[in-house]
Amino acid sequence: MKKYDIALIPADGIGPQVIDATWAVLSKVADQNGFGLSGTTFPWSCAYYKETGMMMPADGIETLRPFDAILLGSVGWPAQVPDSVSLHGLLLTIRKAFDQYANMRPHRLLPKVNGPLKATDFDILCIRENTEGEYSGAGGRVHQGSPAEVVVETSIFTRRGVERILRYGFEQARKRSGRLASVTKSNAQRHSMVFWDEVTHELATEYPDVSVTSYHVDALAARMIMAPESLDVIVASNLFGDILTDMGAAIQGGLGFAASANINPDRSVPSMFEPVHGSAPDIAHLGIANPVATIWSGAMMLEHLGEKQAADRIMAAIAAATEKGIGVTPGKDKTSAITAAVLEALD
Repeated sequence: MKKYDIALIPADGIGPQVIDATWAVLSKVADQNGFGLSGTTFPWSCAYYKETGMMMPADGIETLRPFDAILLGSVGWPAQVPDSVSLHGLLLTIRKAFDQYANMRPHRLLPKVNGPLKATDFDILCIRENTEGEYSGAGGRVHQGSPAEVVVETSIFTRRGVERILRYGFEQARKRSGRLASVTKSNAQRHSMVFWDEVTHELATEYPDVSVTSYHVDALAARMIMAPESLDVIVASNLFGDILTDMGAAIQGGLGFAASANINPDRSVPSMFEPVHGSAPDIAHLGIANPVATIWSGAMMLEHLGEKQAADRIMAAIAAATEKGIGVTPGKDKTSAITAAVLEALD
C-alpha cells in the first residue's frame, strides 16, 4: 500500500479549523482508495512568532524537506504580527526554498453557488509565477523618515524563471482546451514585460497545437468580468497573477471556494497546497469558516501525488454538498456541517 507523509501547518486564525476539516476528508478518501496518509502537525504561526521571535525554526525547511507534500491553513494575524513579517517568515520562505515556482489556482462555479456575474459557464486555470518577478524582495529605503527618503522596489525577471512558468502554462493548456492567455503590460513596462512577450513568442513555436494570445493585464481583468467563458488557461507574473486570481475567486463566489497549489514540477522537494483566503481572525472563534477551499486544495494535493481517482471523488463530494445548498452562503453553515456533508457524500 502506498503511503504519503504530509506536513500540516494550520497556522493562524481559521487555519486550524479548515485543516482539521480537510484532514478528515483526506483520511476517509485514502481509506476508500487503498492508500495511506500520515500527517505531522507543526505549530508554526504568529503565536509561535510571539513566543520565539521566528515564524518557523531555523531548521524548518530541512524539517519539511522529507515530506511528500505540505498542507497549509492560513498565515497572518496583523493585529499581533505585521503581514510583512508573517508572510516572509513562513509562506514565502517555503515557496522560495522549495522552488515552488508554479502557483495554480482553478476558478469555476460549484453547483448552487451564485457568482456575481451573469456568466456561469466558465472554467479558468490561472498559472502564476511564484518565486520572482515583482515579489522578489529586491530593493531598499534610503534616508528613511526624512523628506529626502527614496524607496526602490526592483522586479527581477530571469530568462530561466520566465521561460519555465510560460512552459508550464503551455503544458497545462495542452492538457485542456489548447488555449493560453499570456498576461503582459508591455505597452507601459518596456523592459520586463517586453521580455515576457518575447519569451512567450519564442516558446509558442514549440507548441503549435496551443493557441496563445497576449493580453494587457487591464484588458484581461475586464475580460474575466465580461466574458470569463472565453478564457481557459492564464499564465501571469507574480503580481499580475496575484491580483487576477483574487478576481477569479470573486467570480467563483468568494474566497471560501478558492483553492491553490504551489508546485515544484520536478518533485524532488515537497509542493505546498493552501486555500487562497486569509486567516480571518475576526471569525476564528465562530466556527463558520468555509473549509471548501482547503478541501479543494487537498484534492489538488492528491492529484499531484498521483491519486487522481481519490481527488476526483473529493471534488464530486464537494459538488454534492453544494448541490444541497450546504456551504454556498458565507457564514450560514458551520464548518462542522459543511465537513459532514462532504464526508457523507463520499459514502
